[in-house]
Amino acid sequence: MSESRAYFRKCFLGLLLMLGAAGSATYVWIAPDVVQTIRLLIVSGIFALLGMFLFAHSLQQLYRLSAKLSLPMPEIVPNIPRDAMQQQREFLCLENRLEHSPIALFSVSNGVEPKLVQAINGNARRLIAPGRATQPQALFELLKAQSVGKRSLILFETEQGIERALLSCSSVSIGGAAELMIALMPVESELQLEAQNAWLKLIHVLTHEIMNSLTPVTSLSRTAHELVIENKPQLSDIDFQDLSMSLDAINRRARGLADFVSSYRSLSNLPEATPSRVSIEALFARLSALVGTAWQARGGRIECVCEPTTLEVMVDEAQLEQALINLMKNAAEATQHLAQPELRLHAKLVRGSRLRLEVSDNGPGVPEDLIAQIFTPFFSTKEKGSGIGLALVRQLIQGNGGTVRYAHRVQGGAQFIVMI
Repeated sequence: MSESRAYFRKCFLGLLLMLGAAGSATYVWIAPDVVQTIRLLIVSGIFALLGMFLFAHSLQQLYRLSAKLSLPMPEIVPNIPRDAMQQQREFLCLENRLEHSPIALFSVSNGVEPKLVQAINGNARRLIAPGRATQPQALFELLKAQSVGKRSLILFETEQGIERALLSCSSVSIGGAAELMIALMPVESELQLEAQNAWLKLIHVLTHEIMNSLTPVTSLSRTAHELVIENKPQLSDIDFQDLSMSLDAINRRARGLADFVSSYRSLSNLPEATPSRVSIEALFARLSALVGTAWQARGGRIECVCEPTTLEVMVDEAQLEQALINLMKNAAEATQHLAQPELRLHAKLVRGSRLRLEVSDNGPGVPEDLIAQIFTPFFSTKEKGSGIGLALVRQLIQGNGGTVRYAHRVQGGAQFIVMI
């Protein structure tokens, strides 16, 4: 403020000097001689120049001062070195990549007791959250027992059954503290799909080759049997009976084997799923009406629970219904010796808005050592089983983008869980 006042004074002084010079110039017209006139002109010019300089200089300084006072406040930038800011961005980028990594990452404190297991990213937290691992602490103990550089396939229990996962372990040092970094990739669904595809290819090749061989055998045995009948007068009774019985047995056995092979061919020739909106409540009602009478005749009961009752899913309705019928048929066979057989169908939504269908019974369940094989084609625990029922169930469910697994039931019996 004081600086601006000084400039205003100088500006006013310059203006006075210019006015004084103008006043002095008026005396030129009344000067008595030429010498005095020249002196007045010189003095007036000096005062005029000095006044103009002071006036112009003061105005210029006042303008600069006003421009300086009207400038906006400078932006306050944190005093962070450029390389530090770059490091911060790289750290956030790395943290984001780890969080969304497609594998589950865990860290295990090394060299300190007790060892602590920490879930590092989202997949790891989801793996130990409700709905996945049934015993997270058991999984933690399994991770603590791993050694550096080890790659292995581990098994752990989930609410959907036994889960297999590929494990890799390495050692890192963070802040001077040693840690084990464990990467865990669940591969159960992928392994099941690969195994299923391999079986389907094998079945396709076998059924094709077997049918190519059986067709002429069936045709020729039938033709030979007809020729024997036509030439019966030329044969003795014993020869006729032996030939007729042998050819008829060959023909029957060939046709039976052809029918048997055709049942497996259905696994590799399933039509592509045609999804539509399906009401689970209505589906349960149809299934209950279909098998309910037979269960009631045996003194049993069927319970169907749909939570909520408006639950719907986009699947091929006929294929899902066929898969559930096969599971219910298995339950009927498993409980055929019980006085009060029970069958329960339960549907609900779980994490990720997925549909969970449970088919459970109060039968003896599946022996522990056979659980891993029950979905394998040709495998059956029944004396006259074909080994196609559960294999077809898995094929139907996988064709609709879902999974099916066997799970331990707390109350005893068998429980199959379908996730879509």
